[in-house]
Amino acid sequence: MKSGKIITEDSEIKQILTNSKNIAVLGLSPKPERDSHSVAKFLKEQGYKIIPVRPKQKEILGEKVYSSIEDINEPVDIVNVFRNSSQIMPHANEAIRIKPKVFWMQLNIENYEAAELLTKAGIDVVMNRCIRVDHDRLFNQVKI
Repeated sequence: MKSGKIITEDSEIKQILTNSKNIAVLGLSPKPERDSHSVAKFLKEQGYKIIPVRPKQKEILGEKVYSSIEDINEPVDIVNVFRNSSQIMPHANEAIRIKPKVFWMQLNIENYEAAELLTKAGIDVVMNRCIRVDHDRLFNQVKI
């Protein structure tokens, strides 16, 4: 099995965003004012299929919600995580069982222990980066 790696280069981020279709959004809030909600809405508007993961919700942004990553019954390219850094390990273990290509921890979220576990399992990891900011910067650049 190939091991994954921690992704930091723009070229690699762009490749991930280009080749991904299904994005599980872990910790997606039903509240429109929350970052997780606006980021997921943006991703959906860009043509990605978002798969909300949040216990006790039935539907967010018109999509069926799953109570955990392991309940998702379709392929997942990216697990995009909106959880506190200290809450990442259980989700990393769940992700290893469903084998996404990438485990993406949003801005201000870093867990090197989880990253080591994930990369050893062949899953690439992005930490402390906003998927929306990176998408905007890499795909919607205005050339002057």
